[in-house]
Amino acid sequence: MSTSLYDFTATLLDGEEIQLACYRGKVLLIVNTASACGFTPQYAGLEALYRKFRDRGLVVLGFPCNQFGAQEPGDAAAIEQFCQSNYAVSFPLFAKIEVNGEHAHPLYAYLKHEAAGLLGTEAIKWNFTKFLVNREGRVVERYAPATKPEDIEDAIRALL
Repeated sequence: MSTSLYDFTATLLDGEEIQLACYRGKVLLIVNTASACGFTPQYAGLEALYRKFRDRGLVVLGFPCNQFGAQEPGDAAAIEQFCQSNYAVSFPLFAKIEVNGEHAHPLYAYLKHEAAGLLGTEAIKWNFTKFLVNREGRVVERYAPATKPEDIEDAIRALL
């Protein structure tokens, strides 16, 4: 298991692979997203947080995932088009990944290990589970899908 969030790479929607080390020194809100979920309107709140705090060092990272009710069936172009036309998403969106199981993205294996969920379970339960990461790359909190982005604002502000 990697020892730091900055050890991982991830592929953006456009196919560019990046080192997460490029976010060193930033506060990160990492979210598994979906376009056809009851929580999909949270894209608006995530974008609002990003626009409000990006100049102070917040970056929201969206990781589309189709593992929950097949609620992200589209390809990268469809995901991009949906997020742009419906929510004007400007924060980084990554290529679709799995967050649970043997094919889970290594970043998510790390996040789940660092911040277990309810009763110590590591599995992601649904879309829009959120991980808040401080400027040193340490996972400080895991939030349930029902937690609205605006409800995390004070925690973000405290880390900025």
